[in-house]
Amino acid sequence: MRPAEWARDGAKVWGIAVPTRPSRLPGVRMAGFVGDTVDLVDLTVVPYPAVTLFLNLRERLLVNDVARGSVVAGLAPQGMRVRGQGIECVQIRLSPTVAHAVLGTELSGQVVSLEDVWPTDLPDRLRALNSWNDRFSLVEAALGKRFEAGRTVDAEVAFAWQRVDAHRGQVRIDQLADETGWSRKRLWSRFRGQLGLSPKRAARLVRFDHAVHRLAAGESPASVAAESGYVDQSHLHHEVKAFAGVTPSAAANAPWLAVDEVAWARPRRANG
Repeated sequence: MRPAEWARDGAKVWGIAVPTRPSRLPGVRMAGFVGDTVDLVDLTVVPYPAVTLFLNLRERLLVNDVARGSVVAGLAPQGMRVRGQGIECVQIRLSPTVAHAVLGTELSGQVVSLEDVWPTDLPDRLRALNSWNDRFSLVEAALGKRFEAGRTVDAEVAFAWQRVDAHRGQVRIDQLADETGWSRKRLWSRFRGQLGLSPKRAARLVRFDHAVHRLAAGESPASVAAESGYVDQSHLHHEVKAFAGVTPSAAANAPWLAVDEVAWARPRRANG
């Protein structure tokens, strides 16, 4: 399968490969990136409501000014900056409920080396494969084994996360607790202990993600604020600054968001 191409402003061109079918493991999404035509990558990663694995297949990257191979970014990493040349990697987004079983730990706001949470030769095995479909299949099999051997989150925690995600962060925590049959205190404690952040911050992160993608699609900050559950445009500005460290207009133009419509679109058939 040949990667699809994505270009921004006629300058930087990426090769992006996507699986031709959905993952058999719910809550897992993958994409492959090749940056042969990009002289230098210097990106600030916009927080996303998933735990993200970057399986690096070439030279080590500078992640927050530290040279690393493959890395794992927990939920809502603050100011994650990636720099490098000739990049080729597999990026995996794990639902936090899946990440708990696969990685066995919570990593809210942290960026760590893959070997710190998952000692594996997976990046080396991926380098030996030339087909992106073969690479995706290998990753899926490895994640499936880890998931089956891992400890799943409480059903109540999984339910609460699904509700937060489905309602784009516009949920009341008291109502979530009532629906699970737990007290607010118990839900707060178990949710944070297993997913790495409180239900309230999880809701804020999901709401931010929905809002910032609407901004990237060209919608006005005023309409996004009004329709995404923010008190006003100032509240939206504050939340975008809190998560991304930049203004809404800067976040809307972030290169990392611009690839989403290609890399994370619904799976489609390859053309060759």
